[in-house]
Amino acid sequence: MADDSTRNRVWTLPNLLSLIRLAGVPVFLWLVLGPEADGWALTLLMVSGVTDFLDGYLARRLGQTSTLGQILDPVADRLYILAVVVGLALREVIPWWAALSLPLRDLLLWGLVPLLRTRGYSALPVHFLGKAATFNLLYAFPLLLLGDGEGTVATLANVFGWAFALWGIGLYWWAGILYAWQVRTLLATTERRAAVPDA
Repeated sequence: MADDSTRNRVWTLPNLLSLIRLAGVPVFLWLVLGPEADGWALTLLMVSGVTDFLDGYLARRLGQTSTLGQILDPVADRLYILAVVVGLALREVIPWWAALSLPLRDLLLWGLVPLLRTRGYSALPVHFLGKAATFNLLYAFPLLLLGDGEGTVATLANVFGWAFALWGIGLYWWAGILYAWQVRTLLATTERRAAVPDA
């Protein structure tokens, strides 16, 4: 486990990878909505998926787990998901109900943060189910983008993409409900205390 001095570090290799992922979000939107360069957009999503795995792996392997990294990783995941669903919905690759279902779940969880702060917490730990949902969604969207075409490959990509998407959306909401239940349990079993100050 990382000591306090390491946890407070900003410039670590895992954090750098997370920042690179964040920088790719507007680039992805431009590629999808501007020149509609789907090949480059797919490549960027694949690179994002690799760095998503690497930042967590390297943080544990190198002992570079940090408070900033624990914030950057889920923020980068959610921004990528938001950017992808907005981009694909505007391109009419996915319906708006699918695009709106994901940010609505995040709004629910953000609404719980003030309740967590009354018990001295700023966030709950990332749940395995949430990571599984993100994994499914990060596979679904490149496949759906690839499926926005004609031919056998596009048809197969569309079928598998929707399979990953439906599982991902279901798991995403299931994880959200579990987070909400954790907050409810925490509120019922923990005394009110001072909120954790923002970093």
